[in-house]
Amino acid sequence: MTVDVSVLGKPITFRNGMKAPNVFLKSAMTERLCTYDKKDLEARGKTTAEYEKLYKVWGEGEIGVIVLGNIPIEREGLEAAKNMIIDKSNTWDAIENLKPVIAASKAHGSLVIGQLTHGGRQVSNEIVDTPVSASDIQCPPMGGMEFGKPRPLREDEIEDLIDRWAFGAEALYKAGADGCQLHAAHGYLLSQFLSSRVNKRTDKFGGSLENKSMIVFRVIEEIKKRVDTSKFLISIKMNSADFADGGLTEEESRTVAQQLDEAGLDLIELSGGSYESMAFEHKKESTKKREAFFIEFAEKVRPMLKSAVLCTTGGFRSAKAMVDAVNGGATAMIGLARPLCAEPYFCRDILSGKITEARENKGDGGISTGLAIMQLAAIGAGKDIPDLSDEKTVQKLVNVLMGKGDEDDKPIKDQESSSYAGQEKAS
Repeated sequence: MTVDVSVLGKPITFRNGMKAPNVFLKSAMTERLCTYDKKDLEARGKTTAEYEKLYKVWGEGEIGVIVLGNIPIEREGLEAAKNMIIDKSNTWDAIENLKPVIAASKAHGSLVIGQLTHGGRQVSNEIVDTPVSASDIQCPPMGGMEFGKPRPLREDEIEDLIDRWAFGAEALYKAGADGCQLHAAHGYLLSQFLSSRVNKRTDKFGGSLENKSMIVFRVIEEIKKRVDTSKFLISIKMNSADFADGGLTEEESRTVAQQLDEAGLDLIELSGGSYESMAFEHKKESTKKREAFFIEFAEKVRPMLKSAVLCTTGGFRSAKAMVDAVNGGATAMIGLARPLCAEPYFCRDILSGKITEARENKGDGGISTGLAIMQLAAIGAGKDIPDLSDEKTVQKLVNVLMGKGDEDDKPIKDQESSSYAGQEKAS
């Protein structure tokens, strides 16, 4: 079926005048291609040649906005080991470390922003025994990972984290990035503050929605003091809902989105769910007729936004669904993650008419993050990307992830780990 994709190639203009060349946004993912040491905190989070190569390739792919990430702002608040880190405590220069990656990403016209995050209670006990969170509600085991009972953050520690997020944004700005994104989705620390299920605080950072969201708005205020917002986008990734009893509701999410727009945010990316409750499972029923996971919610939010650009991420696979979503007014931008692991030039090929949909992924949802990480490792190493549309390839990779594969079956050295199983956090 022929699809007119011209609307996908139209530039997006943000409120500060900056322009993305098209509607595509590469959503942040866990790449796990940077340095890590279990004991030496200084040795964590430095970029590598493989990490730079990955973003060089994506930079060639005609993606309107490339989101680097997931980037922790504290060396022990990691979503996972081996991701890039921007931590003000490090003695090494995060700005100089970032510059080559950002330059490679921007070389062909993409805007590049960095996603800044903190794992909070969703930091594996392999990384830290006692994580921190809004309160002491423990995250249940998930996908081979276990989590310690979290310690509630003191108010002075919250103030320090606000400063760390602002430091991260300033580092991105000085390194040449076009913006930053606050990760307030998928159950990480900012999302934990927004959730009544997790946030049981009785101080100024708990209770009402205004109080629960205060940390987010404080971070935004602090970032604005440190960067030139006429040259730097401020974005957020937030849940449409947590899909868990007592978590962030759709009504609360709409309210926060409207307030973020009023606070001057340039870009709001919608997703959903957390380790406790995977949005991708909850949305299956509602997306049988419509491809994207969160498009119904986006349709309710977008009319409330006066200036912020709305991006919807999760489930987009065909040019037709993307065109329908943009032409129908549900979303301004199309967020992609998994398709860009299998086909880093996916956006370029859609725009040129070479393809009309993403390659089929036959990997089970429960181990899809592990499979995606192996694809990213292949891109970074300059090797052939494992084809997950082939069942035999999928089974080989699953064997490697589960520690059952032969040495000859390991397509990417040192990427196998059973702890990847079930870590579903990006579309």
